[in-house]
Amino acid sequence: MRQENPMRLRPLALAAVCMTMTAAHAQPTESQDEPAKAPTQIDDIVVTAQRREEKLQDVPLAVTAFPEDQIQARGIDDVGDLNALAPGLQISKTPSNTTISQVTIRGVSQINPAIYWDPAVGIYVDGVYIGKAQGSIFNLVDLSRVEVLRGPQGTLYGRNTLAGAINLVTRAPSGEFGGSASVEVGNYNALVQRASVDLPRMGIVSLSIGARSEQRDGWVDTPRDASVPELNDRNNHGLRIAADFDFAPGLVGEYRFDRSRIDQTNNFDQLYRIEIPFLQPFASRERLERASVDAPSFERSEVQGHSFTLSWDLSDRHTLKSISGYRRLEWDDSLDLDGSPLPVVWTQRFTDYDQVSQDLQLLGAFDRWNYVVGVYYFGDDGDTDNPQSFFVIDPGSDAYFDSRYGTQTSAWAGYGQVDFRPLDALTLTAGIRYTREKKEIERTFGLRADPADPFFYLIPEGTGASETFDATTPTLSAAWRFSPQLNVYVRYAEGFKSGGFNGEYSEPPTGNETPEEFAALIARNIAETQTPFKPEQQQSVEVGLKSSLAGGRLMFNAAAFHNTLEDFQASIFLGTGAAATAVRNAGEATIQGIELEAALRLGGTLLMANYAWLDPEYDEFIDAGVNVADNRAFVHAPEHSFNLVLDSELLRRDWGVLRAVLDYAWTDDFYTYPYQIEVTNPGLQVARDTEVQAHGILNARLAVVDVPLGDRARGEFALWARNLLDDDTATNFIDFGPVFGSLTVANFEEPRTFGISGVVRW
Repeated sequence: MRQENPMRLRPLALAAVCMTMTAAHAQPTESQDEPAKAPTQIDDIVVTAQRREEKLQDVPLAVTAFPEDQIQARGIDDVGDLNALAPGLQISKTPSNTTISQVTIRGVSQINPAIYWDPAVGIYVDGVYIGKAQGSIFNLVDLSRVEVLRGPQGTLYGRNTLAGAINLVTRAPSGEFGGSASVEVGNYNALVQRASVDLPRMGIVSLSIGARSEQRDGWVDTPRDASVPELNDRNNHGLRIAADFDFAPGLVGEYRFDRSRIDQTNNFDQLYRIEIPFLQPFASRERLERASVDAPSFERSEVQGHSFTLSWDLSDRHTLKSISGYRRLEWDDSLDLDGSPLPVVWTQRFTDYDQVSQDLQLLGAFDRWNYVVGVYYFGDDGDTDNPQSFFVIDPGSDAYFDSRYGTQTSAWAGYGQVDFRPLDALTLTAGIRYTREKKEIERTFGLRADPADPFFYLIPEGTGASETFDATTPTLSAAWRFSPQLNVYVRYAEGFKSGGFNGEYSEPPTGNETPEEFAALIARNIAETQTPFKPEQQQSVEVGLKSSLAGGRLMFNAAAFHNTLEDFQASIFLGTGAAATAVRNAGEATIQGIELEAALRLGGTLLMANYAWLDPEYDEFIDAGVNVADNRAFVHAPEHSFNLVLDSELLRRDWGVLRAVLDYAWTDDFYTYPYQIEVTNPGLQVARDTEVQAHGILNARLAVVDVPLGDRARGEFALWARNLLDDDTATNFIDFGPVFGSLTVANFEEPRTFGISGVVRW
């Protein structure tokens, strides 16, 4: 349990501490025991943001990349660990869950985790698109590079990269015997084990196998009569197999398999605010570490992925590439959504989801031209069973819902992009993509007041609809290289997020309807299900600068952008019926901002920083036929955010290197739902009731690395702490609204965790 609450450092004070430590440790250490000199320049990072290998500083768009060394030092294990580490990137876990992501780039996101929704940010693992937010936070074994592409990526990446894309690249087999093994032990009885082995090359095959497991007690204790012995525990396992095949000169195959199994309790939904008297004793706005729930509470996710990339060098400058992918998700949860030991709100979701994808590319270069052309297919099929129970405690008010929905997608696209250098310093880029897709929905919704009664269906089984959408998304850019150290660019790009159908609308009867009114109620439920919402589109203008200064010791990048969002898809949680959601193409928005990134190498010390300023506003938000743009909250869009990292070699000797890492990420306050800002309708939710307050998270690590262990092995020993200042901010919410007594539950930052780890590499 938490015994202390250390003083929280102000952001500027922490920045000053980092700068002071940088100056202190930047001085070279004179010692004859040092085996080698510390790095003197910032290392180049090679990325594949434009489907071909390029140096990060040469790419004419806003990209942040994390190499393997930084991934390990900063404890990046999955998508959820990337929050605020790139400018303009905000990642939350959806309310109640730990395996569903809400990814926002430059103020554009998708907050509803249901499988009929498509994300606004595309996530790719080894070139294969991850179709849904559910299950998108999973074990990533042998992760070697992360690329965060900011702004629309509608040409080379396509559908659902409206806001940007995240590329997760795993390590290729080396073909030589080697590997690593590590153990991490921490408070709450945490135990994390990792192992990775590369086997010697066998004929045409190079093979590597990696695994990861994590167990941890929950940090929320429960009494003996609760439905679960604890909450917020960890129990997950990951496996990865990578095989590279050299079939012939110039013909290479890359197979990747990943599997992640998670079986743990969900993120505790703490009762945060309530106007119902019998629930008020259980409500608190402070993070609780002891609570009780009555409903089954679990979160289970099994993710499997297969990919095969075949590259055929047609010549020394032209390559034909095929990326084939299949992924499967089985995902279940059970939630006590009143955060109390009383039977008030209990929901479950059981999801089965499959996806296939095929990307065929031709890449090449000749004279002053680079090009990529391709054809892409994506198909998916998923179903969710979402039973719900409300007010079981009161036999006169209880309600039971049978809520189910299924979705299918079939999407085709053709695309191409060319770079032309009319002058040595000038690169012109043009690209275009055409996408056509068919979306289908199946929906069932029934209710009953007694669990012994049969369901009455307002949306009968077999209700469905389909619609076809298409979009053309171009890209234009011009880059001018003033010198090998200075590159500026201007870029215009478009992106879109798929249209679809609402799988969660439900309007139950009041009990006072006439037969005519009841028939109209059924018709409204069916019409809401069968009426499609349109694709969301964004046009972006970006101006950027990338520079390498002071002999390669200083890197400074900047980007300014002005985006226009059209047919904005608003997911509006109503809190009525079966936790109903309304979907509307609410209107238009303008988003502008500035992003800065810098890195400074001083001897053995590397100081990194990024900052983002964001200014979003609705130009039009139509609600019930009225434009309420001035009174609706923009979600997951903090005005200011920054990240500071100090990575310093404190001491270098022949027995190893003493290395310290401080990593501080600060995010301004932001809204989590597009509710009214000022109260004009007392019957609706208010945005400030579910606002995340400004806060920062400090992680720290002190390690002895490169410790010689015999002739072939190296060791590492580290002390680490996450959320060192024990920040206890509420990070996400569910607000059922006035119709439900303003019942609001919240999730919080996890308490401070700390421990030790040991690694052996050979």
